[in-house]
Amino acid sequence: MDIVEAIKKRKSIRNFKPDPVPKEVLREILEIASRAPSAMNTQPWEFIVLSGDVLENIRRGNVEKLNSGASPHPEHSVVGWPSDSVYRQRQVELAKQLFHLMDIPREDKKKRAEWMERGFRYFDAPAAIIALSDRSLSEAGPLMDVGAVMQNICLAALNYGLGTCIEDQGVMYPDVVRKFADISESKRIIIAIAIGYPNWDFPANRVESTREPVESITTWCGFE
Repeated sequence: MDIVEAIKKRKSIRNFKPDPVPKEVLREILEIASRAPSAMNTQPWEFIVLSGDVLENIRRGNVEKLNSGASPHPEHSVVGWPSDSVYRQRQVELAKQLFHLMDIPREDKKKRAEWMERGFRYFDAPAAIIALSDRSLSEAGPLMDVGAVMQNICLAALNYGLGTCIEDQGVMYPDVVRKFADISESKRIIIAIAIGYPNWDFPANRVESTREPVESITTWCGFE
């Protein structure tokens, strides 16, 4: 797939077919993605790839924690948006589109809770990739580099007919992930990427997120 086409086509997938993703395909994706740039070639990323019983145990543990009312305690900085900002407005517009497609009324708390739970289950993907960094590094230092490798994962996945969803809900209870994936305390759990073959019949997979026009977010300096 042409790189420009891939960038334009890539979208967040929130439901997947049950078909397993071959380990060799995931290995190839990570090999490609690891060509991402990093500060002075430090490559401050590591991966845990989840599938099978390990992924099922993490799903179950996440949902149990969520439904028990346990407070999330992620090891990464959680993004927040001022309520009166354009960033919050964009988030709300996306949520409105998703809830409309999924037929979830604003007042239906049960359906909204069920929708939230899906993220903690990695949207029922057959595999998930967890990005880690070493605790010897600062918390913020590796984030831009990890972001670059995450984008590469999502783009490379398209070459294999796979879809992805970058999501932090899957690592909101890092103790659960750490327990079942046997992750050392010396590693910081940063983010999850659900990955699998998209179920295009699922309504939320029809969402089309918008982008700001380049002219509204760019200042040109020194051009005629």
